Amino acid sequence: MLAAERREHLLDLLARTGKIVAKDVAADLGISEDSVRRDLRDLAAEGLCQRVYGGALPVSPAVVDYGARQAVGPDGKRKVASVAAAMVRPGSSVILDGGTTALAVARALPKELACTVITHSPTIATALIDHPRAEIFVLGGRVFKHSAVTCGAAAVEAAQNVSADLCLLGVTGVHPEAGLTTADADEAAMKRALSARAADTYVLASSEKIGTASPYRVLPWEDVTGLITDADPRDMVIDQLRALGVEILAAQ
Repeated sequence: MLAAERREHLLDLLARTGKIVAKDVAADLGISEDSVRRDLRDLAAEGLCQRVYGGALPVSPAVVDYGARQAVGPDGKRKVASVAAAMVRPGSSVILDGGTTALAVARALPKELACTVITHSPTIATALIDHPRAEIFVLGGRVFKHSAVTCGAAAVEAAQNVSADLCLLGVTGVHPEAGLTTADADEAAMKRALSARAADTYVLASSEKIGTASPYRVLPWEDVTGLITDADPRDMVIDQLRALGVEILAAQ
């Protein structure tokens, strides 16, 4: 099989099954695992897959810069945001992560809702300025411009001194095996710090993130309360997550 044919085979397998296991592909095609791994490196360099131990997973489309992400799946983000905003009760405190879905949550909060919002996103804080009864606490640190949030040691330390009823967490990848992932190591650490300070953590995941992975793990499934998504309830990945005991909140 020519290299171009192997490439098409790998991409087709990834689209059909949601993952590539290098040793299985090597056995099926009668080639070495090294050849498969080289092909996967080339595909990953082109942004066509996310390499993981033993193979590859679909790459998340949500790893582009903040401006470009606002055009990715806006309807799905609004549906997820509507469900998430309804979870913020009067008088409660919520840690609201950064990102475009979290921004949609901020915009979906009722204007007169009395609550406390803790965030490391200047964009989220600005969106809530015209909510007269919302107390806003911004966690400071180095601004990670890709996602318009603060990260780093100072931001993590600030997060360790707050607590909340609820954390609404954004990620770029949602996969049964890879768990919850994002594209930057410091951002992943900040998300873990935020989640650890809330009684409950729900993940905001519009459908384009389901079944995909990014380089850095945020949390395993056992550390979150549930997942809010507009993905088809019959989606294979959603079924796999339910089998793992993950609570799925449908945003339809």
